[in-house]
Amino acid sequence: MGGDAFEPSLTPKTYRFFDIDDFRSSVRGLAVDFTPLVRRISAEQTILNLKGCGVNFTKSFPRIIDAQFAPDCTVVGFTMDDGIPILFNGVERDKSVVVIGNGGAAYSAVERTERRYASIVFSPEIRERGWPPGSAHFSMFETTPTAHQRLRELVIQVLTVAPQLGETPSVSEASAAIRESLLGCIDGVLAEIVPTRWSSHANSARQFKIFQDIRAVLASSIARPIYSEELAQQVGISVRSMHDAILRYRGMSLHRYLRLRRLWLVRQRLLAGAESVKAIALAFGFWHLGDFSGSYRLQFGESPSETLAKARRGRA
Repeated sequence: MGGDAFEPSLTPKTYRFFDIDDFRSSVRGLAVDFTPLVRRISAEQTILNLKGCGVNFTKSFPRIIDAQFAPDCTVVGFTMDDGIPILFNGVERDKSVVVIGNGGAAYSAVERTERRYASIVFSPEIRERGWPPGSAHFSMFETTPTAHQRLRELVIQVLTVAPQLGETPSVSEASAAIRESLLGCIDGVLAEIVPTRWSSHANSARQFKIFQDIRAVLASSIARPIYSEELAQQVGISVRSMHDAILRYRGMSLHRYLRLRRLWLVRQRLLAGAESVKAIALAFGFWHLGDFSGSYRLQFGESPSETLAKARRGRA
């Protein structure tokens, strides 16, 4: 992003991406790692960076995503449409759900289809307002459909009206007024939280930590084969608990997830100009080169050699 990308302004900026290799998050203070589930994408992010808060509207694409916000901020997220539920922190819910993260909170999600959602990022962190306390991961809550719809409509109004103000009034004054409206609306959403059994399951800090521990081991071992018993031993849990955690937070088997992840990492290395397709495939655990090539083409719409040739042409 450019050096002025996060300067406060009343004019939203929209970023569009049609190539998974070029996609990047434009949301302030968000670190993202993702694995695509489709060949081609049509993604969009509209970002309004006000003083003290940011409003983000995202048109996403099928992917596995792990993300973490920077410390000293509070994030409220919610869908802007209805459709196939997103697997968020191991739970599939959709209508009338809001998620809240504080102080560097993380989340994991599987988006199986294109969805639209919004996030509101407050910086510094919101304190002493009666909102749910912070934890290492985002918390999920069900609110009333009416409260949820009010929040959706307010986001649309903010993104539509803010640019009409121009830069004549002080950005600080306009930001303060918009921020207060957002805070008041979120107060109302949280006041209408519906007690549910699934929310306590979704907000389990212990289960999320187990999953994060698994991710940490996989991240350090992704370039070599790693087997169930070894992985479970390093994390300190049973093989059954490990498989349950992967299935819960990834919505797929450990084997399938590792294969998708390795294919994506191979592509990144090929685009960086790897020495050869064979060498990089073997380095990431693909010993059956014919099967590897077929899986790669199915996932990305081109052969590994075509990806490498494209990268080399670009570097010439």
